[in-house]
Amino acid sequence: MSDKSTIIVFSGDLDKAIASFIIATGAAAMGKQVTMFFTFWGLNILRKDQYVPTKKSFLENMFAKMMPRGPEKLGISKMNFGGIGAKMMRYIMRKKNIASLAELMQTAKELDVKIIACAMSMDVLGIKEEELIDGIEYAGVATYLAEADESNHNLFI
Repeated sequence: MSDKSTIIVFSGDLDKAIASFIIATGAAAMGKQVTMFFTFWGLNILRKDQYVPTKKSFLENMFAKMMPRGPEKLGISKMNFGGIGAKMMRYIMRKKNIASLAELMQTAKELDVKIIACAMSMDVLGIKEEELIDGIEYAGVATYLAEADESNHNLFI
């Protein structure tokens, strides 16, 4: 086993996304190689904020319209209250000078955290590569499992 950490990001909730990136950047700052594998609802964290026109089926378009687009549109897991909870959390984080999710994501890139989008989940949800942020990788579960096999930390968030 090497000094690696892997994190499966399954949730698309703001608070869980923030926790994922705090752990990832903390581990990377300690010198660990970190891989984050985004699957199902976690892929919404990686979506670009702006609409990207792509060719999609009717059901893929329905998914695209129903899911949040990017870190600024995510709700929180508890007490979201139609988005008010997420706005309150963002406000408190700004007021207390805590890095936003977007800032944490940028820090992760700067620390060479490997971000992988699950290709199978992208197919299921109708998400296309051009809809996701730049600088990430696309792979399947075998790639994640190979990373996890070499890891001494493995988290599911």
